[in-house]
Amino acid sequence: MAAPTGTSDAPFGRMLTAMVTPFTDGGAVDYEGAQRLATYLVDEQRNDGLVVSGTTGESPTTSDDEKERLLRAVVEAVGDRAAVVAGAGSNDTHHSVGLARAAERAGAHGLLLVTPYYSKPPQEGLYRHFTAVADATGLPVMLYDIPGRSGVPIQTATLVRLARHERIVAVKDAKADLFAGSQIMAGTDLAFYSGDDMLNLPWLSVGAAGCVSVVGHVVGAEIAAMIGLYRSGDVSGALAVHRRLLPVISGIMTQAGGAIMAKAALTLVGRSAGPARLPLVEATEEQVARLREDLIAGGVKLSDGVVS
Repeated sequence: MAAPTGTSDAPFGRMLTAMVTPFTDGGAVDYEGAQRLATYLVDEQRNDGLVVSGTTGESPTTSDDEKERLLRAVVEAVGDRAAVVAGAGSNDTHHSVGLARAAERAGAHGLLLVTPYYSKPPQEGLYRHFTAVADATGLPVMLYDIPGRSGVPIQTATLVRLARHERIVAVKDAKADLFAGSQIMAGTDLAFYSGDDMLNLPWLSVGAAGCVSVVGHVVGAEIAAMIGLYRSGDVSGALAVHRRLLPVISGIMTQAGGAIMAKAALTLVGRSAGPARLPLVEATEEQVARLREDLIAGGVKLSDGVVS
């Protein structure tokens, strides 16, 4: 199924949030809460795409059944007006193939495949892993290059090889190598997405299609506006938005990790997504206090205590 808002140069849309997974106080996946959150992100935060069961979605702690039910819930809620990209990555190729096929059955518009982690495969192993999963379904694929978590980068030569696959159409970059990324954009048809909120505007400046954001949970509309301003030629306007959002990015991304702080930020704006699952924990009082200050400094309107 094609992404409903995609274009040839931005196959999954331009503003995507890597969505947290809401849990109940008892630790179960809150599927209705996920639908409410997805609707809020698309309708109020101007996301034209969502990533479900990525890192920020605490995917290592959810079962395959939970992932499929969660994906179905989000597709039902917003799949007619936003691209829903399913995280199907793991460090087990056979398992990733199964996740990809389940995501296709559930109605996903695309797949996000993270570099296999922990086992540190060689580049040939990465190539075979990604192509095996891409071959398993008819869905377009976004690779996720994040060596800080996976331990292994996808080298430029490997990305060039992978770009020849008809369904590998994009890469989410979180290794902050603007030169290598520029080489890939110049030498392939891969759409590049910023996977680091601190570099959203710099990536746009060298040709990125858009971003997959964590802070988009609370400032997605502002990031969407920044992308629009930059693409229309208003570089000064885009820079002003980028600078205004710096405290928000700092508050969410430099304290306790994206999933923890994104959930804390949602609570502060009245959109609680529940607790984290171990081994992640809730933000401390000190972290929340600093986050509150940073959100206010970035112009985010906080809740009056009423939680949706």
